[in-house]
Amino acid sequence: MKDNFSGHAADYATYRPTYPHELIAHLVSLAPAHHLAWDCATGNGQVAVMLAEFFAEVVATDISEQQLQNAVQAPNIRYLAEPAEHTSLPAASVDLVVVAQAVHWFEFGLFYQEVKRVVRPEGVVALIGYGLIRINPAIDEVIMKLYDGILNSYWDPERRYIDEEYRTIPFPFVELEVPQFSINATWTFGQLVGYLNTWSAVKHYEREHSENPVAMIEQELLEAWGNAQQKEVVFDIIARVGKV
Repeated sequence: MKDNFSGHAADYATYRPTYPHELIAHLVSLAPAHHLAWDCATGNGQVAVMLAEFFAEVVATDISEQQLQNAVQAPNIRYLAEPAEHTSLPAASVDLVVVAQAVHWFEFGLFYQEVKRVVRPEGVVALIGYGLIRINPAIDEVIMKLYDGILNSYWDPERRYIDEEYRTIPFPFVELEVPQFSINATWTFGQLVGYLNTWSAVKHYEREHSENPVAMIEQELLEAWGNAQQKEVVFDIIARVGKV
């Protein structure tokens, strides 16, 4: 698995959007029991801490020590620096597996073998993420200029799975229908710029050119933003959910 986020783990924790409580509650409702949840590729632990409200124990794994150092702590969360494809979880012990905005980086075959090993019968696996931010047509146009113009060749190939809403990834489970959810938040202009700077393609561009590509469109983005202190932002949730 590629590790594109250790180098800016603190910014990732600060600026990445938070999943809606309704989505997590829905996933929890599908699990056969609420003993153990596995938050795989937990990052800063934002999903782990939400799962911890419902489960007796949450094991949250990630390959990035830096991400885990920035993770949210809770008494019933155990953080482990382990790859998605090989964990120390006991066999048939997990009620719910959640992978948030990360499965596209995995070795699918090995990860799914591990899921089938650790999940109890009728347990649930949920692969969730979010697409491109939406604000309004003027701002969205500038963001697309960055996303699909300046950064076009700097995205890892795996990013296409997000653009394709995970419909093209293998999914060897009994699939369940999921209602449409979205992340809705109120952001300042500074939060938007901070979020854009967490994009992996931005970091790739900076390493090659020693220049920040977000700065290249920041003035145009500010003009499209206008004088408002805050604006509503939306991320549509993508999800593949199934029983093991």
